[in-house]
This record gives sequence, C-alpha cells and structure tokens, in this order.
Amino acid sequence: MIDLYKKRSLGTFCSEVLLLVISAFIYSIAFPGFVSEKGLGFIAFFAIIPVLIVIKNTSWKAVGFHGFLFGVAFYCFFNYWLPNFHKGAIVIVTVIKGTEMLMLFFALKGAVTLFKKHGYLLQGFIWISYAYLSESWFAGYPYGTIAYALYQYLPLIQIAEYTGIWFIIYMIIAPQAYIANNLADRVKRQGDRFLVYVKKNLLFPIIYVAVFIVWLITGTIQLSYWENAKEDRTWRVATIQHNHDSWQGGLTTYRRNFSNLRRLSLEAIRQNPDIVVWSETAFVPSVSWHMNYSYEGAGDTLGNAETAELVKEFVSFAEELDKPLLTGNPTGVLKDPTKGPIDLETGELNRTDYNSVILFDDGTIKATYNKQHLVPFTEHFPYQKQLPWLYNILVALDYNWWEKGDEPVVFESDGVKFSTPICYEDVFGYLPAEFVKNGADVIVNMTNDRWSGSADAAVQHATIATLRSVETRKSTVRSTNSGQTCMILPTGKIVDPVEQFKMTYHIYDVPVYESATYGHTFYVEHIDYLAYASIYISAIALIVGLALNILRRIKK
Repeated sequence: MIDLYKKRSLGTFCSEVLLLVISAFIYSIAFPGFVSEKGLGFIAFFAIIPVLIVIKNTSWKAVGFHGFLFGVAFYCFFNYWLPNFHKGAIVIVTVIKGTEMLMLFFALKGAVTLFKKHGYLLQGFIWISYAYLSESWFAGYPYGTIAYALYQYLPLIQIAEYTGIWFIIYMIIAPQAYIANNLADRVKRQGDRFLVYVKKNLLFPIIYVAVFIVWLITGTIQLSYWENAKEDRTWRVATIQHNHDSWQGGLTTYRRNFSNLRRLSLEAIRQNPDIVVWSETAFVPSVSWHMNYSYEGAGDTLGNAETAELVKEFVSFAEELDKPLLTGNPTGVLKDPTKGPIDLETGELNRTDYNSVILFDDGTIKATYNKQHLVPFTEHFPYQKQLPWLYNILVALDYNWWEKGDEPVVFESDGVKFSTPICYEDVFGYLPAEFVKNGADVIVNMTNDRWSGSADAAVQHATIATLRSVETRKSTVRSTNSGQTCMILPTGKIVDPVEQFKMTYHIYDVPVYESATYGHTFYVEHIDYLAYASIYISAIALIVGLALNILRRIKK
C-alpha cells in the first residue's frame, strides 16, 4: 500500500482533496438524482469510509478545509437543481452546508484523536448530533441526511416508529467508522491487517451484526403487521395537480390557474371524492382578507376590483362544488389591529400575510393552518438588525416575508382528522409528529415543487416524506402543483405517484388509522429523544476526553 502519509506534502493534501470530491459524488448517488432516478441507497453503507479515513489522517490545519470542501462538493452534486430556483441559491446552500461539515469534521477528528482505540463508537453519535443540529437552526435543511438514502429498504426504516431516523444514522455510520479506523492506520503503514484488527476488536462487529439482524427481523415483522393492519376507514381524496409555472404571477396568471383548478376539480368530482385538495398557494388572492374587509379605495397592487371579483368566483365555485375544498391560500390579517384595513394616511393596506391552508366548506372558511417552519431567506429572515446588508439584498431580489404560524392545527372533515404540513415542513420529523400528537390521523402535505423545474428535486422531497409516515404510522397524501403527487402508506411505501409536469388529477383511497385504535408511536410521544441523547453523549465525551488528554500532558 502506498504510504501517502509518511511525510505530509502538497501531494498528500491534493490526494485528500481528490478523494473527498470523489466520495462526495459517490455519496450523492445513494439518493435520487441525475445518475439514478430512485437512488442507490446501499451506497450509503460504504460511501463515508474514505471520508473518515481522510479525517483521521489529515492534519488539524487541513481538516476544517476538507469538511467545507466535502460539504460544498456533495451538495453541488446532490442539489444540482438549485440554480433553477435562483443562481445564488446553490451558493448559499453549499456555503452553509460546507460550514456545517467543517464543524462536523473537527468533531469527528476530535473523537479519533482523543479516543484512539474506540473513537469510532463516538463518531456515530457525533454524526447524529450533526444531522439534528443542522436541521434545527434558522437555515435548517435536512436534504442529504444519510438515513433518507434507505427509503426504499422498507424493513430497515420501520424502526423509525421508535427512534426516528437517528438509530438508522448510527447503524450506517458506525461500521464505516470502525472500518475506516483500521484502514486509516494501514494507509500510514501503522495498523494491523484488517482481519487481525477485527480479531483484536471483535466485540463491536459481533454486537453490530446481532443488532443488525434484530433490526432486520423486527423491521420485517413490523412491515408485515402494517401491511395487514385493518384501517378504521377509507378517505377518498381528489388531488388536483395543475402544473403551474411558479415563476409566473399577476392577476391574469391567477385567473388562468383558477380556471384550470376549477376544470380539473369538476372532472374529479365525478368520482365522488370525500374532499378536493389543491396544492400550496394554488389560489393566490387571500380569500379570508376579501371576505372580511372591503377593498374600496385600497391600494392593492393586483387591482382591487379584479382581485375581489376573482375571490367572489372562487367562493361561488367552492359553494357549488358541494364538497369540502382544501387549498393553499395566503391568510391576510391586520398588521395593526387598532386600525382598519386601509391606512388612511398613506392609502396602503394595513395587512400582513401567512402562508396558509384553508378548509372551505358550506360557504365559509372552516379552519386555517399557518405555516410554522418557513423557508429561510425567501419566506423568513430574522436577522434584519444583525445583517442589514444581507436583508437589503434579499429585499432587492423581491423576496416577501411571511408571518410565522405557531399552532399545529388539526382539520376535520367528514369525521377524518388531518393536518397539512406546507411545502417542505414534512422533511422535519418533529412537525408531523406534533400534528399527530395533537390529534391528526392523516398527513396531507401541500407543496409546490414545480419551482425547481427538476423531477429529481420533487422525488428527493417525497422520499424524505416516507419516513414521516413510518414515524407516525399515518398515511400521507401529497397534493402538489406538479410533483411528486402521491400517497405514502404507514409502511413508508410510495403509492401511485402522478406523472410530473402534467396537468391532471388523481383519486386516492386513503387508509385512515386512528390513534384511538392504534395509539401513538413511541416516536410521537418522545420526539427526537435519541438525537438529544446523542448531543449530550458527544459533548460530554469530547469534553471529558479533552480534559483527560490535558491531564496526561500535565503529568508528563
């Protein structure tokens, strides 16, 4: 074996860079993307080995750069479609993820430096901590989290009912860390041959294989149980996919969209659904605002009379539909409750908006859900005072901020209780779990992935959503503007995905599993407990390891 590490040089550094870029590309193939439509999930079980080898053998001076490089490279390969949203999006995302990986690499190197023999055990917990923390802050973005690569392997994801995705992450990372621990030494001609290494460190592979077998067997049993579980009832849902170009706006566009939505809904209604479901912001003019306030004299940039007339047409159609209509629609509320809808001094609307879903039935809005987890930079930016220069850039790009919702609303229609995570809210495990804990028996994801112009982007989103159904043991209906409209069973199986970029509708007979019958899953009752435990384990272990290392040096 070539000894690249006998003396560090520019060649050593360049070989590490090359290895990390190649590893980032291979890792990206584990997910749906431009190489594989569905992804090759098994790759996740070995794609990180070269990365961990580099982390162990590289210098402390280089490890941060390598982490940033790997993060940037992976998300360039994985989220190659982001420039379709905005050319700056790929820069923002890769820089953020690269910075997160920079910190991850430092922590991973600390584990194998402070605990030379068994640091690989800690690396699994560190990776869980990174995965959780990276999705929990303002710019949290769970796309690319390694557990989601296994969405096709149904027996292996059933454990999420108890642990969420966190146990799955450990089972993917830990064996790679174990192998890399030896191979890194072999590269430097310092370690035992692999079989000798295994014999000396036999306990971990024995325990891992035993746990993996139990994982597989129990997952198979759980899968069989939920495949044969009797639903409490079936809910017939008509999803309307109107395939609107998200980058087109204006009253003419909104009227054309409404015409298409109305036509498709009337076609779908012939199949006697229990409810008709449109997508996120399918109807743009705020129905609640127009029903509550007069538009006379208001300076509405859409044109007050025309906009009000379009809302009247919507209300009239929804009443004639004779079925509950669920749609994404902004909720306009008074910005200053002490004033009327129009600021008499400026002539401007006294209004602020939420990205919302409304349930319209019997001529009125029965209930409203306001999006709680807003998209960073485009829907929400809380650092106006701290970063005014960035805020001004975002404003110049014509981004409009939504108000943030704060309640996990549960709708009810014809006895079915359901909740509606909007857009990418279903990629965060805690949100659907909170909905279910609050009483929802079905998850209805209202999203608009048409903006990406990429079928791969929509598939990546849908595959993440599969774990939400397993974690909660609830059926999911995804009603999208273009993709991926589908149903997801409590097993995580995707059913009847609709062809993307096609104007159409689809009827889903959704099995409803009521909590009154099946109870709540352990994960719903104890959301992300394993992630919290991993953070504490990682932090305490690194602090204790550092303290012991300092004491040993002092004694010398």
